[in-house]
Amino acid sequence: MTNSKKRKTFIIDTSVLLYDMKSIHSFPENDVIIPLIVLDEIDRFKEKPGILGESARYINRFLDSLREKGNLYDGVLLENNQLIRVETSHYEKTPKSLDLKSGDNIIIGVAIYLNATKKSNAIVVTKDINFRVKCDALKISAEDYYKDRIIDEGDTVYTGQHIKEVTSDIVNTFYEDGKVSCSDLGVELNPNQFFTGKFQKQSMIGVEKNGNIIPLNTVLEKTCSINPRNKEQKFALDLLSRQDIPLISLTGKAGSGKTFLTLMAALSGLQDKKYERIVITRTLQPVGRSIGFLPGDLNDKMDPWMGGIVDNVRNAFKDLTYFSLMKEKGIIEIVPLSFIRGRTFDNTFIIVDEAQNSTIHELKTVITRVGEGSKIVIMGDIDQIDTPYIDSLSNGLTVVIEKLKSEMLTGHITLMKGERSALATLASKVI
Repeated sequence: MTNSKKRKTFIIDTSVLLYDMKSIHSFPENDVIIPLIVLDEIDRFKEKPGILGESARYINRFLDSLREKGNLYDGVLLENNQLIRVETSHYEKTPKSLDLKSGDNIIIGVAIYLNATKKSNAIVVTKDINFRVKCDALKISAEDYYKDRIIDEGDTVYTGQHIKEVTSDIVNTFYEDGKVSCSDLGVELNPNQFFTGKFQKQSMIGVEKNGNIIPLNTVLEKTCSINPRNKEQKFALDLLSRQDIPLISLTGKAGSGKTFLTLMAALSGLQDKKYERIVITRTLQPVGRSIGFLPGDLNDKMDPWMGGIVDNVRNAFKDLTYFSLMKEKGIIEIVPLSFIRGRTFDNTFIIVDEAQNSTIHELKTVITRVGEGSKIVIMGDIDQIDTPYIDSLSNGLTVVIEKLKSEMLTGHITLMKGERSALATLASKVI
């Protein structure tokens, strides 16, 4: 097990294993320590629905399979030269102020034990911010699990548009020919990226298509007339109305129009027979209550989390009769994200609301359910994260935006302005 690279010792917390089941494979050439208490905590999640239960079951099965290669007490070496070992000891000099009924505090004891007896300078890897702070206070090395974080702190998340000063000739060419090449503009854009060109009082807006900037399509054929209030809303409508882009991501502050524009596009597609049904989903984890605690059937249980959708329908049509009828017929379906696995959605308009509170693994689950003739819109506000262990850079919505921004089948736009009311806009800026 000799290697020119100095091996490191990582103690993996339960939060990491539940967040990403494949994290257990993500430390090649190093030693991975799993405290015994972590196995206890993992076991409590094995019956849970959704990604948590799946992760717990995967970890249990994988560790069981390792028993055929050796014993977990001494450690089992994987093909990537990563050693996995279960640690059963924790140091007796764990600070007395820490309650050993807490799993985190027992893991701290494991770290102290390893550092004292093995001289390993073990690193605790956890998604729990408070746990990292406690480790730092005790001079124990601790860090976040960074595998899903694809941009660094301080970097700007992709907005989906490019703004540049252009010449008068460029603006005239765009309106006369209906297009202008990106090479003439001197820019390299991602597929379906939006462009704003400015020259004094002249301006042009368009979208990248096959190396050119072409005009937008902002017309929904049926349902209701929509008048975009700013250029970002025009960009969003262009994405929502195009059949060649099956995956769209929308971000923006509260009141920027994400939900309203998406819902109107979905209902329009239903009327135009582009789609056979609408499926609306979101994660329920941030609320802190299980869906099972609420009375009624699935629709009744989802009602508290679908207030934003219902408000937008009422605002557009001044009535909920049509929406309620479509729900009764199953043409509009509202379902928790944890119930998505195993399903396939053909000819469906899928709306993933509050996606900033989902992990990338949850969003991957729903995206891989998308079948032929379907469109999926993933939307949220990455500055309003309610779910523990993720932030504005590691949440699923941000990761989807960054990983798929260069793909032909996807498009993204960040809606910059709140349009709900002057008061709402003021509050979002000042308070």
